[in-house]
Amino acid sequence: MHGCSRRHFLRHTAGAGLLTGAARLLTGCGTQELPFIPSPNDRPYAETSLVSAVRGTDLRKMTLETLEAVGGIRSIVHEGETVFIKPNLAGLGFVGFDPVPAGESVKPEIVVVVAEECLKAGAAKVVIGEGGQARFIPWQDAWTLDGTVSLVQEVARLNATYPGEVSLASLEADSPAWDPVPSPHTDLGEIYISSLVARADRIISIAVPKSHRWTYLTASMKNFVGTTTFDKYGYGMAWRFLLHNAAGGVSQCFLDIVNAIKPDLAIIDGSICCEGSGPHVMSGWWGETIDVSETLGDWFMLGSTDLAAADAIVAQIVGLGVGGVPYLAQARDQGIGQVDPDKIEVVGVDVDDLRVDFKPADHTVGFNEVILPGIMLMFFSG
Repeated sequence: MHGCSRRHFLRHTAGAGLLTGAARLLTGCGTQELPFIPSPNDRPYAETSLVSAVRGTDLRKMTLETLEAVGGIRSIVHEGETVFIKPNLAGLGFVGFDPVPAGESVKPEIVVVVAEECLKAGAAKVVIGEGGQARFIPWQDAWTLDGTVSLVQEVARLNATYPGEVSLASLEADSPAWDPVPSPHTDLGEIYISSLVARADRIISIAVPKSHRWTYLTASMKNFVGTTTFDKYGYGMAWRFLLHNAAGGVSQCFLDIVNAIKPDLAIIDGSICCEGSGPHVMSGWWGETIDVSETLGDWFMLGSTDLAAADAIVAQIVGLGVGGVPYLAQARDQGIGQVDPDKIEVVGVDVDDLRVDFKPADHTVGFNEVILPGIMLMFFSG
């Protein structure tokens, strides 16, 4: 069994800069963002990476094909290990509609297939966890895209079938502790994430592509913003202000998290997604739903053990390109992963055959200019 020592180093501290972030929030930063802090330890990522690409209309089958293409789940998960699966279910419990068919959330059937394959590989425990923007995630409302079964029902089936245990964790409420990970590129010094993530043996990110107001793209790496606590970074509210207003912005925050915890696998759900000014769906203000099959005739799915490479290929597919997503160059330069298309081997479907240009987001409005007025309106309207 691989012990927790793999991530034991994450428990050290490096000093916090929360007061600086709070002061910047109160004064308002508008569209301005402090640059990230260069680190003398940065070494550009030079290795070649592999990304698998499949297409189809059966998400369960596509997930199995994706896992097989990256070497099989047994090349990642071993007997007796604890696996943390981080699905992007950020809209669940926050928006007033079903976020799955709206394109805000990954499809639960993908999550279930991955969890089941981990159990088949001998995982002792599989934790499916999300912080998102709700203190208590209403897991019973997470239904498969066809509406036939809920995530809660599927977890019950898995627990009745396999010796390993599967659990659902609302990170804000269920985290036993919050562990600091180093954040050398921000003025925070360290960022606290759920101990369920930090102490897991294996970490898997399952994300849906979304164009984004402030990070340009949401994919496998930004997914880990949902492992932080809004009690510490959002004054108890569901918006992580201090991460957005840190040096380097929220992009650098999630890059530092990814660099520290080193996730083992990314799966990208290219079925029903969000274009425009995501990450939420609300026509005229936030983003809009996009069903990829309406352009391609079916859906796509990506898999990679290099999260930066997976995100780089997504950027190509949705029409942004690697150069159109600033955090990708940072990921490469900070040694997190490969983003150069010439150094990423795509197996399966050709990337050019998956091109679906998403509507771009409006990047002219800063985080505080969008979020703070809305909060003030809620308070003053009673």
